[in-house]
Amino acid sequence: MGSLAISNVFLVICISSLLFCQTSHTFYLPGVAPEDFRWGDLLNVKVNKLTSVKTQLPYSYYSLPFCRPETIVDSRENLGEVLRGDRIENSPYVFNMRQPQLCNVVCRTTLDANTVKQFKEKIEDEYRVNMILDNLPLVVPLPRSEQEAPLYQLGFHVGLKGQYAGSKDETYFLHNHLSFTVKFHRDEITDSARIVGFEVTPFSVKHEYDGQWNENTRLTTCDPHAKQTVSSSNSPLEVGDNQEVIFTYDVNFQESDVKWASRWDHYLLMSDNQIHWFSIVNSLMIVLFLSGMVAMIMLRTLYRDISKYNELETQEEAQEETGWKLVHTDVFRTPVHSELLCVFVGTGVQFFAMVLVTMFFAVLGFLSPANRGGLMTAMLFLWVFMGLFAGYSSCRLYKMFKGTEWKSIALRTSFFFPGTVFAVFFVLNALIWGQKSSGAVPFGTMSALVVLWFGISVPLVFAGSYVGFRKPAIEPPVKTNKIPRQIPEQPWYMNNLFLIFIGGILPFGAVFIELFFILTSIWLNQFYYIFGFLFIVFIILLITCAEITIVLCYFQLCSEDYLWWWRSFLTSGSSAFYIFLYAAFYFFTKLDITKPVSGALYFGYMLIAAYSFFVLTGTIGFYACFTFTRLIYASVKID
Repeated sequence: MGSLAISNVFLVICISSLLFCQTSHTFYLPGVAPEDFRWGDLLNVKVNKLTSVKTQLPYSYYSLPFCRPETIVDSRENLGEVLRGDRIENSPYVFNMRQPQLCNVVCRTTLDANTVKQFKEKIEDEYRVNMILDNLPLVVPLPRSEQEAPLYQLGFHVGLKGQYAGSKDETYFLHNHLSFTVKFHRDEITDSARIVGFEVTPFSVKHEYDGQWNENTRLTTCDPHAKQTVSSSNSPLEVGDNQEVIFTYDVNFQESDVKWASRWDHYLLMSDNQIHWFSIVNSLMIVLFLSGMVAMIMLRTLYRDISKYNELETQEEAQEETGWKLVHTDVFRTPVHSELLCVFVGTGVQFFAMVLVTMFFAVLGFLSPANRGGLMTAMLFLWVFMGLFAGYSSCRLYKMFKGTEWKSIALRTSFFFPGTVFAVFFVLNALIWGQKSSGAVPFGTMSALVVLWFGISVPLVFAGSYVGFRKPAIEPPVKTNKIPRQIPEQPWYMNNLFLIFIGGILPFGAVFIELFFILTSIWLNQFYYIFGFLFIVFIILLITCAEITIVLCYFQLCSEDYLWWWRSFLTSGSSAFYIFLYAAFYFFTKLDITKPVSGALYFGYMLIAAYSFFVLTGTIGFYACFTFTRLIYASVKID
């Protein structure tokens, strides 16, 4: 009991420390050095993909007939950015540091039937335009009350739908005038400045001018010479065939007290912040309390059982006893489909190592949103290099089951899970490709993924398997009879399926609130950066999976059912079933996806996520139960 108390105190200290870190001002390590700009320096605005929460299909900025520079130059994207569908390119929007501009004309164009159709489709699906300046994404401030800081919406909408007064017909309007605000923090000594904010207010304006259009034409709707600016969309630009469109912009520079190291704080501000904090803390404390109660009950019951068994003096007395000791000659019998279990466990160890290292660097701030695609890139490379642990774990367990063909297990570990995920990913990518979306992974990137898999991951799995198989086999604490013991008929509440699905509820309960915010950040295009809380949730998930599996395994052994190997994996792994059900609930209640392709993408990616969660939590439960059974059977005297 003393060790349990110490571990609980240690966990509370860890939680308190992480909560303190989470509430303090975070120092971000964005992966780029700050850049100082002097008065008049050129500021090049870059454009990124068009995004929509209704379709989840990103498109390149220049897939729409926006104004183009003389030469379009693609920025070099990392692997994570490409997989996210980012396509970063230069733009015709060029500023000079701390030099305001009024009503700059970017270009003039005339819409035809094809471009009208494109614009209307994007406006109907609520697509947003994303831009970048000095590695900061463009945001639209959404004001709240006077006492609270504004929330930020990533990107501005291509246009909007509306109705003229007295008309019931919906009309499409295009945002063709952008009013930019660049916030900067000035160094009083050097007079140089660093950019700390990039905001925009979009307007739809039907620009007018006198005479014929030429390069020197002055607009009457906004004129920098008369200092006449656009401040409303009272005369909006309708999207129609043969409609003339003039794209314009203003830029204003605003000095800010926000320092460069803290410039992401406002971007990461979430709505309903208090509800988020209190819900998470409340959920974690409840789960922690239940886990502590379960652990205490288990320790007391086991202590009594072990003491009673060790006090039995004769063989006759031992035979009269019932419970988990009677199956000691069968409890470590090799399970059916043991090779598949070894593969799943090895893959789960690989996942666990990847998640643990990723969490460590994320909590330290190395995977900040400023490093676009950094999180996905880090997870991919960690997954590849953690193949060493996958091979080692699967072959160690395989050798315990008296297996001899370690190369076969290494091959299955290398290809079973990654092959399944790659097949689903390939089908989803084909669907995206059919929609001509920039989210489709190019052939070169797909080839790079295959090279990572076959060139690094597979050899590391084989290397780990070789090392694991050369190690001495894990010896069980008791001997196994050649003839298996007959399992007595079990009551309905000890049914395999019933206990497996009951066991998955508690681990799901530990993560479902945080899961809501993760799904929101992924599918509603928001930032997620509360890795301190996520790490706490991961610790609680680890404890919950272990303890619920141990409890149900103990009840199973007490009813003289020794087939615990697969059940221990499936008990905690079944939480993935509830994860997928919750994802389906989220889809129908929170998202406005109507296109079949977008729905297929959502459920395809969530299926991969649930499958990964199944392997991870199943492995945690398996090792907890494996350690538990070894300990209790090593603690009793067996003739």
